[in-house]
Amino acid sequence: MDESTTLLVLGAGGDLSARLLLPALGQLLTVEPERRLRLLGVGIESYGRDAWRDRVRAAFRAGEATGDAVEALLETTEFLTADVSSADDLQRVLDVAGAHSAIYFALPPAVTLAACQALARTGVPAGTVLAVEKPFGTDETSAAALNELLLRIVPERQVHRVDHFLGRTTVLNLLGVRFANRVFEPIWNAEHIERVDIVYDEELALENRAGYYDRAGALVDMIQSHLLQVLALFAMEPPSTVGEADLRDAKGLVLRATRPWQGDPAAASRRARYTAGAIGDRDLPGYLQEKGVDAANDTETLAEVDLEVATWRWSGVPFTLRSGKAIGRKRREIMVTFREAARVPAGLEGASPPNVLHLALVPDRMSLELNMNGPGDPNTISREVLEAELDPGRLRAYGEVLSGILDGDPSLSIRGDTAEQCWRIVDPVLRAWRAGEVPMLDYPAGSVGPDAWRTSHDIGLKPIFEAADQPTERKG
Repeated sequence: MDESTTLLVLGAGGDLSARLLLPALGQLLTVEPERRLRLLGVGIESYGRDAWRDRVRAAFRAGEATGDAVEALLETTEFLTADVSSADDLQRVLDVAGAHSAIYFALPPAVTLAACQALARTGVPAGTVLAVEKPFGTDETSAAALNELLLRIVPERQVHRVDHFLGRTTVLNLLGVRFANRVFEPIWNAEHIERVDIVYDEELALENRAGYYDRAGALVDMIQSHLLQVLALFAMEPPSTVGEADLRDAKGLVLRATRPWQGDPAAASRRARYTAGAIGDRDLPGYLQEKGVDAANDTETLAEVDLEVATWRWSGVPFTLRSGKAIGRKRREIMVTFREAARVPAGLEGASPPNVLHLALVPDRMSLELNMNGPGDPNTISREVLEAELDPGRLRAYGEVLSGILDGDPSLSIRGDTAEQCWRIVDPVLRAWRAGEVPMLDYPAGSVGPDAWRTSHDIGLKPIFEAADQPTERKG
């Protein structure tokens, strides 16, 4: 896109714009000063010219944005007060934006739907790009309906279903580790890998997000979207290229083969909710005592789902996806547990547990747990860890998102059929939970989860936080 491109942000007066989008835009312009674009903010607020520019300038300052491209954008940016659900208002906005626009929906899901319905009536100029935040629907049926609506506005390749979790550097680091190293790719299968855990546990609690989170919960907020995308990248067959078509096709094939473990969504899932507790020096109330929470929603704050990928490569390997809030130890990683060595020669003393590869996300790093001789007695096996930092990239996650949108590259956005497949995978779990087939357990804020989960995996697997708690010797 050239300098006549307009980044049109619907909901520009909201929190997402101020906290994430605008700082990321400033960083992008700082790192890539050759970019020239115009920013047009749209919302129900009434910002005068100077007030809007002050808001953008403050967000840029938070992102440490500097340079000629930053100043050029600040000189031209405008804010239009409009009802984004009104076709007439949106037509007025499109007239101001001009022929080449990228429209970012920084809006709640229901308002995004109303804005898309209005755009379907007005039409948009050829080449317009749409960027839509998750969640993409509320189930498989609604996701399909949303996709049909979006395709009435622009072709699929011009739709970016944003998943900031797939920041380009994180994705390319994962692909590089796997496909550029012969020591990994030949053993990246069920013959050598016993299980895979994809974990996103955070110390943060609700943090005033009840309006969204209390209707979503951990399963929809993290597993249905972000973690299933990570699973697809981890488990996919080698693509011919990392271009848009090959990468998205490979992810789609994996997700179509994914389902709850052994087809039993109740036995394959667990849910829990935090009670009062403490993390560091912060005292936290129980989730049900958080402002804006409705107990009738029966919302979980910690979810685990065991999945299988029904392909030759992964037959019999459980993938456990887990995400929780108010957890005492932050974990954001893919943990790959390999099968035990076929035989350890007699005379070597000590345990020889399976090798474990940790691929940490945000920040990106990796470690490999190995069984080695020594120290001291060379006939005694000890545990050592090899570690490496991975390139963090030039841009933060939303900077990568905006770069792809402005370049017209949807490689890391979610394709329509993939969004529907993610709902297909979790819909049976949600139905089992709503039917009361899976109990809601409690865990104190600051703990690692319910005590019962330490020994109660129905499929006989070792709980992930016990495995992570095993002491290891670290080697520089």
